[in-house]
Amino acid sequence: MTTIGWHASHEQVPPSELLAAARLAEQAGFDAGMSSDHFSPWSARQGESGFAWSWLGSALATTTLPFGVVNAPGQRYHPAIVAQAAATLVEMFPDRLWVALGTGEASNEHITGQRWPDKATRQRRLRECVDVMRALFAGEEVTHDGLVTVDRARLWTLPDTPPPLVGAAVSTATAGWVGEWADGLVTIKQPHDTLVALLDAFRSNGGEDKPVYLQAHVSWAPTDDEALEIAHHQWRSNVFSPPVPWDLDHVDAFDAASAHVRPEDVAEAVVVSSDPAVHVAWIHEMVELGFDGIWIHHVGREQGPFLETFGEHVLPHL
Repeated sequence: MTTIGWHASHEQVPPSELLAAARLAEQAGFDAGMSSDHFSPWSARQGESGFAWSWLGSALATTTLPFGVVNAPGQRYHPAIVAQAAATLVEMFPDRLWVALGTGEASNEHITGQRWPDKATRQRRLRECVDVMRALFAGEEVTHDGLVTVDRARLWTLPDTPPPLVGAAVSTATAGWVGEWADGLVTIKQPHDTLVALLDAFRSNGGEDKPVYLQAHVSWAPTDDEALEIAHHQWRSNVFSPPVPWDLDHVDAFDAASAHVRPEDVAEAVVVSSDPAVHVAWIHEMVELGFDGIWIHHVGREQGPFLETFGEHVLPHL
């Protein structure tokens, strides 16, 4: 049975409000949660950027939902620190956390002052981080000298079972690479044929028996016009194809790049509708594609009405 989850967007909602929304999501009937991990929002209009790891401790403690978190070790995060954070959460909340690892975005990573590497280098760096983290989860003392450096690191607090390390991918090439090392795949809503090719690339390169997850952006409001206005206001900086979202390094750059994005352009990336039946239909389409989990992100900053509507009119039909 497919997990239907709710996505917590730290870029848009203050952490206190997001925590309240997590409780509402559980009450509404969502099966799970997922959390974004950003140092910076995608736009000044979004206006938030809470620390995902400290928030996750509260969310796990005050709900019974399992959570995923997307993270990019290697520059802003040392892999041993990511491993320590994840191990501590899973020791307290067994089997309720998965970590999706990606190569990151310059908008978050530039704060270290280090040069932003090209994609191939970032992939090699991430692969090193994965090996370091898995060795630490196994209780080993790790020393490593490569694109990341580790000196005699050991995790003294370990869970009985480490969290799954899922790979994040938006292209077929990256999905195939992720299939070689990850415990699963997470991607974002894209055209149907693109998702088919992406899942095939993952499954044909080692991921055939591993779970596949989808983060899908939606905009709901009482009218279609309101839903489209919300999507355009909040999410027009997020409609660009790679490498733009990887390489732009400041909210001002994203806002400048999106100045001429039209509402209809946003509607190609976001499911925009006031009709719950429309949302039910596209979720069923994603289930039929074979996704094991679908995490729904309402791109508006106000989560309560969306959660109430989906709890009453969408989730019961899934």
